[in-house]
Amino acid sequence: MFIAGKQILLVHPAASEVPPVLRSLGRRVSVAHDGAGARELAGREEFDMALVDTDLAGDGAAGVVARLRRETAIPSILILAAPGGVRRAIRALGEGADDYLVKPLERTEVVARVGRLLTWQHLDDRTLDLQKELTRRYFLGNLVSRSAGMRRVRDQILQVAAARSTVLVLGESGVGKELVAKAIHYNSSRREAPFIAINCAAIPTTLIETELFGHERGAFTGAVGRHKGKFELADGGTIFLDEVGEMDLGTQAKLLRVLEERALMRVGGGREIGVDVRVLAATNGDLEQLIARGRFREDLYFRLKVITISVPPLRDRREDIPDLARTFLEQIRRDNGFKPMRLTDKAIRALRLYSWPGNVRELKNVLESTAITHPGATIRAADLPAGVLGEARAERRRGAPGEATTLEEMERDLIRRTLARHAGNRTHAARALRIGLRTLQRKIKAYGVHIPSARGRRPAPPQRSTETPSPGLPRAGRT
Repeated sequence: MFIAGKQILLVHPAASEVPPVLRSLGRRVSVAHDGAGARELAGREEFDMALVDTDLAGDGAAGVVARLRRETAIPSILILAAPGGVRRAIRALGEGADDYLVKPLERTEVVARVGRLLTWQHLDDRTLDLQKELTRRYFLGNLVSRSAGMRRVRDQILQVAAARSTVLVLGESGVGKELVAKAIHYNSSRREAPFIAINCAAIPTTLIETELFGHERGAFTGAVGRHKGKFELADGGTIFLDEVGEMDLGTQAKLLRVLEERALMRVGGGREIGVDVRVLAATNGDLEQLIARGRFREDLYFRLKVITISVPPLRDRREDIPDLARTFLEQIRRDNGFKPMRLTDKAIRALRLYSWPGNVRELKNVLESTAITHPGATIRAADLPAGVLGEARAERRRGAPGEATTLEEMERDLIRRTLARHAGNRTHAARALRIGLRTLQRKIKAYGVHIPSARGRRPAPPQRSTETPSPGLPRAGRT
């Protein structure tokens, strides 16, 4: 249901009349033929939303969106893309557009997208339920993608979101594979249904089958009642299987059957239950090596990798770091009730020079730790951890961002530093790395990582700096 009130601005180079599907929204629609006309209208009247066509001449849709964001108070911008104009729509998303629609416009899709954006504008934050908040958070326009690698990932998400095919997301630990999976789900027609994520490495082998497929009463000792598994709970939606390479062979066989038959049988059950679930999977390992060792089914591998999306490590997308830092600082501010904070130019340069073996997850952890432990409205380079600063200084001496070492060396270093940060506690370190304890123990043994003790560790002395704040990032701080 739409909220009565203001109107919609249609920016289209050749619109002589408003398309009927837009008139059916119950709002007055005003038409501008270019960006200048749109800004002029927005200066005289109030609009709830602008619909910007990708066929605009001059600055194009992306340029019009950028100027509307800077110079007007229009709260929501939606892109109208011809089938061949999706790439232009993606560029406009990077300039601040909220979403896009592909022409010819279908009334059901227009009503859903426009209605959701208009409704959000009139909801108090306290009344937003979790599903609406998640859908807004994972709109494709919110995915930081200034780098070529992440623009390619966003292109792929656009291509696969509307399908029901399985997707295999590849990438190092901490690159944001679950974020990609959520972006696929929340930009698909399944967005109103559940998204359920499972870390296959964090569930004991004896429990993963019942966790995924459920069990009947009496199926085993302690099964005092019927239990629905995650596949049943995700019916109509999406299930994300993280670290799928850690799944045992028996469970792999049952997962393959669910993918092929779209039906499952609970542990101890005698009948099949139909499910409509899209499966997304992720791994930071080499499934082909696991297949060669007999630890992963080849038929399941090919069933999962119908579509493959590779997420680049953060060291290969350094131009994304300032925007990611801004996004994380805002999240940290909201989560902790802080006042606005900002990073200095030198702090940003230090972040860009560091190689980030822990990827996006490590960046967020560094910013959160720094924001909490250093009071004030400004984060300076001297406030950052010594490891980040040390590598940044070394890279400055070399005159350019450093070349990445091997993946094994970076993973070994990340595990070593995480264990040191948690005084050798493997359970806490595994939780911080978001991997299973068994996986961590196996990697410690394989890499010969020394387990540190807490004795003799002293906090680093505070450092001071006289840097000036950078105007490029928003303020984020605390009360």
